[in-house]
Amino acid sequence: MWSSVFVLRPRVTASRARTPTTAQPHLYGHSDGCSARVSASTLRKTEHMPQLTISAAKMVADARARIEEIATDDAIALLQDPNIVFVDLRDVRERQHSGFIPKSFHCPRGMAEFWIDPDSPYFKEIFGEDKRFIFHCASGWRSALTVATLNDMGFPAAHLKDGFSAWAKAAGPIQKSDVKRF
Repeated sequence: MWSSVFVLRPRVTASRARTPTTAQPHLYGHSDGCSARVSASTLRKTEHMPQLTISAAKMVADARARIEEIATDDAIALLQDPNIVFVDLRDVRERQHSGFIPKSFHCPRGMAEFWIDPDSPYFKEIFGEDKRFIFHCASGWRSALTVATLNDMGFPAAHLKDGFSAWAKAAGPIQKSDVKRF
């Protein structure tokens, strides 16, 4: 597995003296004692990288300005309401590691638009029920973007403003997975 962190490793000269003047990226750690670290994203930036017209943070802020956000305490109070469905957008590994809101429905982020669309071959019946849907992710970013998109499609939904991490911090009920990880 490749590391996402690169370590600058000085080149050893013919005299075996170490000089930091000709540092090169090294993928496998720093056995030579050099501890300068550069993120992979920094090394990937080149003159060929397109200039983004909008940042992910700006997209989230724009989405949050036009969707219904549910505060953590209010969401915890809604847990026992039979007309509410909590929809977990997090990756299955996140659910296995951190647990999940009891009775929440797992919908991978990449499938949400397809699972709510009754004309899609991937449609899930749960989204055809007369319920109120509250989507969440770990921190509220993915769910904000998802809910904005679903609202644009005509599907009414809200999202847990600060995500599952705030739910856990507020001591909201959490169910742990019984699936064993490898």
